[in-house]
Amino acid sequence: MLVQEVMNKKVIMIDCNKTAFDACNMYKDYKVGCLIVTDNGKCAGIVTERDLIERTICLHRDPEKTKVDDIMSRDIKTIHPLDTIDKALNIMSESNIKKLPVVLNEKIVGIITITDISRARPDMSTRFIESWIKPRWID
Repeated sequence: MLVQEVMNKKVIMIDCNKTAFDACNMYKDYKVGCLIVTDNGKCAGIVTERDLIERTICLHRDPEKTKVDDIMSRDIKTIHPLDTIDKALNIMSESNIKKLPVVLNEKIVGIITITDISRARPDMSTRFIESWIKPRWID
């Protein structure tokens, strides 16, 4: 099964020059798990709710002055729409991530998450749990 068959084509993006406050409002409006950060239309990073909390609120930064560029995760992993979901799962597992932007010709065309994969292929979610979550589980 290919990434393009499973990915979500509705990707919510935010420009790197927007503020953390703008990102919070986008989370509220769109109710998504992450925002893809763009710079001149290209994928520059990703900002999650955790980034907003840990890198803005916990560091006592002003959300109205802090730029998304200052809090986003960089060195983002991406995947091609014609790659397999097995490859996506391997990237996620190796990188300890749960979301992958899908990029074609340097343009964001979708996003695939572990949830998307588990809905399409429940057998693969079991493999993900065994390879990624169980080794990190502490009783």
